Amino acid sequence: MKKEKCPMCKQSSSAKFEPFCSEKCANKDLGNWLTGKYYIPGEKVNDEMINENPEIIDIIKKDKLDF
Repeated sequence: MKKEKCPMCKQSSSAKFEPFCSEKCANKDLGNWLTGKYYIPGEKVNDEMINENPEIIDIIKKDKLDF
C-alpha cells in the first residue's frame, strides 16, 4: 500500500495524525476550516429559514445531542 502525502506540506503522512504528517499541519488545516478559508458550498441558513422548516430544527437538536 502506498503511503499518502500530507495534504498541507506534501511530506509523508504519520499514522498518529493521518492524513497529516504532524500536529502542526493538522492544526493548520483545522484553522483553515474555522476561519472560512475552506467551506462546503451551499445556501447559507438564516434564522428565518430555520423557523420555517421544522426538519432543520430537528437536525440541529440531533447534532447538539451528538456532542
